[in-house]
Amino acid sequence: MLVVALSSPLLVGVYEGDRLIKSFKSDEMVSDSLPKIFKKISHFFTCSELFYAKGPGSFMSIKVTYVYLRSLQIALRVPLFACEGFVFNENSPIKAFGNQWFFKEKKSIVLKENIMAKTEPFKLPNILDRKKFNNENEPLYILSAI
Repeated sequence: MLVVALSSPLLVGVYEGDRLIKSFKSDEMVSDSLPKIFKKISHFFTCSELFYAKGPGSFMSIKVTYVYLRSLQIALRVPLFACEGFVFNENSPIKAFGNQWFFKEKKSIVLKENIMAKTEPFKLPNILDRKKFNNENEPLYILSAI
C-alpha cells in the first residue's frame, strides 16, 4: 500500500505485483480519513508492505501519516519504505506555507518564495517503482531559518 498525504487530497493505493489495483482519495483531514481508508482496505486486502511519501509538504499531514504507518508497521510486522514527494508530482514545486514552496534542485530541496509556482497534482503511479523507495522512512521536515 502506498500513501501520499503531503497536501489535499490524500491518496492511497493498493498494489498487487507492483501494479495499482485499487485507489482511494479523500479531501478530509488525514487524521480522519487515513484510518477509515485503511479499515476499508483491511476487509479486502492483506498488507505485506507499506510505502509513503515522507515529504516535503504539510507538516501535520506528514506527521500523522508517519505515526499511523509506523504503528501499522509495528502491529502488522511489515516493512515501511519511503521516498520524496516529488516522485508523485513530476518534480513540480510543493506548497509549503504562505507563499513559500519547496523546489527540487538537483539533489537538494530548497524553500523559495514564489506566488506563481506551476504545480502538478500528486498522482499514484500505475506501477510502483521500488527503486525510488528506501527504508530511511523518517519524515522529511524542511523548515526555513527564523
